[in-house]
Amino acid sequence: MASNSPHDVSSCQRCGAPVRWTVTAHQQRQAVNPDPDPAGNTAVYTDATGRLRSRGLTAERPALEHLEWLAMPHAATCPRQPRRRAQPRRRAGVRAVRSQGWQR
Repeated sequence: MASNSPHDVSSCQRCGAPVRWTVTAHQQRQAVNPDPDPAGNTAVYTDATGRLRSRGLTAERPALEHLEWLAMPHAATCPRQPRRRAQPRRRAGVRAVRSQGWQR
């Protein structure tokens, strides 16, 4: 189960909400909401060194294993996420193609 101790809880820089930082299998940092969430899609566990690790639930491993708990990634619930563009940018011109040394 998730530990309820506040020692590994920090604040989101955008909204100020409490988050726990985990490390994914690809060594990327991921913020998750600090409390277990049955609607979450991320399995979180503490490894042998005491670091919080996370993995996404996949078709190959769809259920929680051993001491994992279900968490919601904070990016899914943060109210101050950067807005995405509704339309792609218009291109202003055409880039010149570098010469490859070919001659006609």
